[in-house]
Amino acid sequence: MALSLIVFAGFYPPARRAIAYADHLAQAVSGRLVLLHVNRASLFDPNDLVAHGHHQEELARQADTAAILSRQAEGLLSPASVEVATDLLPAVAQDLALRYQPALFVFSQSGDDRPADLLASCVDILRAGSYPLLVVSATAPAHNPPRRVLIAADRESFALAPEAEVLRPLLALPGVEVVVAHISSGVEDDEGCALALRAVQASGLVEGLPVPELRGYQHENYAQGVLAAALDTRADLVVVMARQRSYLSDLFHRSITAQLLQSCPVPVLVLPTAAAPPAAEAPGFTTAAGYANTVISGLLPAS
Repeated sequence: MALSLIVFAGFYPPARRAIAYADHLAQAVSGRLVLLHVNRASLFDPNDLVAHGHHQEELARQADTAAILSRQAEGLLSPASVEVATDLLPAVAQDLALRYQPALFVFSQSGDDRPADLLASCVDILRAGSYPLLVVSATAPAHNPPRRVLIAADRESFALAPEAEVLRPLLALPGVEVVVAHISSGVEDDEGCALALRAVQASGLVEGLPVPELRGYQHENYAQGVLAAALDTRADLVVVMARQRSYLSDLFHRSITAQLLQSCPVPVLVLPTAAAPPAAEAPGFTTAAGYANTVISGLLPAS
């Protein structure tokens, strides 16, 4: 089934760049586009607080927007359709994801046409629904699919959510190189780097691809560390995982994701994950650990 890229559409430069980027990406993976226009995003329907006629009037005022987007869709490289809603609600996102599955939601970084709080609200709704999200930066080359992909990973194992598994072909495009980056705070953590690579491989995200290059970076601020890694590796796409976590931990990681989405100079792909059991130790690690224990035991004084 063809991948659907649901692009939050508009007429200002950031949204136009996101449409162009998604159009070329859809062409590369034989996918299709859905141009989606919304005025707001909310966890609760604001129209429940106003008269029914007001909502209908707002929808009617969007008829011209829908007509213009339909004309623009005809000039795109990929097959495209148009959807218009006053508000992106959890139910609206779910309906779109079901009708256009498998779906990837595509958004532009905040700009003249979209304030930062709208991006944050959309991200919260899509993350809550475990939908993949791609945020296109203002400086991303609109006509070139990614060729150097940076996967930001840590020690924790993870499993891709079903909604994310269909995006693996994006990493298998011709000429794509993949780098796994592990960000540590304060110390060099080679073990953490190795565990990060193992977690990515065990997830199946790079299955069938050459073993990714592995790099470690030190930074007190994780988001800034990922940005530094993207610059150092000359990545043109950054992939991060949206994990299932405790409430407080989730707030922390949502803050990190928000920093990346707002400031990363290249597109950021956020993949939802499912809970995964700890990865089994590779034979090489088991042998090394056993050898180290033997040596340490030999150094201990006899009882």
